[in-house]
Amino acid sequence: MSGFNFELKYPSNPLLSIDHLPFPKIATGKVREIFELDDAYLMVATDRISAFDVVFNEGLSGKGILLTQLSLYWFDHLEQSVRHHLVEDHSARVASLVKQFPELYGRIMIVKKLKPLPIEAIVRGYLAGSAWGDYEKNKNILGYDLPNNLVESSPLPKPLFTPTTKAQTGHDIPISVAKAAGIVGDSVLDQVEAWSLKIFNKASERLASCGLILADTKFEFGLDEKGELYLIDEVLTPDSSRYWLKENYVEGTAQEPVDKQFIRNYLNELDWNKKPPAPQLPQSVLDETRARYESAYRTITGQ
Repeated sequence: MSGFNFELKYPSNPLLSIDHLPFPKIATGKVREIFELDDAYLMVATDRISAFDVVFNEGLSGKGILLTQLSLYWFDHLEQSVRHHLVEDHSARVASLVKQFPELYGRIMIVKKLKPLPIEAIVRGYLAGSAWGDYEKNKNILGYDLPNNLVESSPLPKPLFTPTTKAQTGHDIPISVAKAAGIVGDSVLDQVEAWSLKIFNKASERLASCGLILADTKFEFGLDEKGELYLIDEVLTPDSSRYWLKENYVEGTAQEPVDKQFIRNYLNELDWNKKPPAPQLPQSVLDETRARYESAYRTITGQ
């Protein structure tokens, strides 16, 4: 590491929207908002909660800080392996901006102006979530043939690259590698796949050393004007990844999550059709979710 160090300080109330900055807002996502900074973009992670592509009324105070700091940790850890979207003078520019707007403390990234690819790169190392459902029906995942004797949470013979569409609204849809190549081009997809598997393997080694299993995760990529590829957005956070504790891992059943799956599990027990309006999240679920995010942060960063 090159000196990652950060003191977590949470706001008393969750930050759900950002409407006061003197910069043009160019995009609003489920969690992040993006502003124009002339030569770069300002990416701000709010404390909004989303699940099943629905944004909830409740927020989780400090969530945006945890996600941002974990992403910065991983960008730092992966710096020698892949290009990423942070500007070169990132720390200095962030410090200057936070002096003007203290409420942005910990939750911002200043990033290069890149063109995001219209696909997301999913890498799966274990049979869980929608992949387990697909395997139960077909004994394969998006055309990847698998052994017939796997059970829920089994390790896959090797990590699989399973891209999805990137929906602005509604659900992302799993697609074949061939269809993804038709969207972004063969050469770009080849590099996306190679980088995704490289990052997944490197991160899996790091996480194994601190007692975590990386079951699956999502990466996003963008291109500069020259067509050079960059890793963008968040990376290897509890919102974008499925983490399990090695000491509790038991093949053949669903695992106890150290990530957003905890909220999904709660929601799956409700009589809810996964469409707006979102049901209310009780305080006990919010508190336990943050505890699990904090546990992941401490375990990964050592802080």
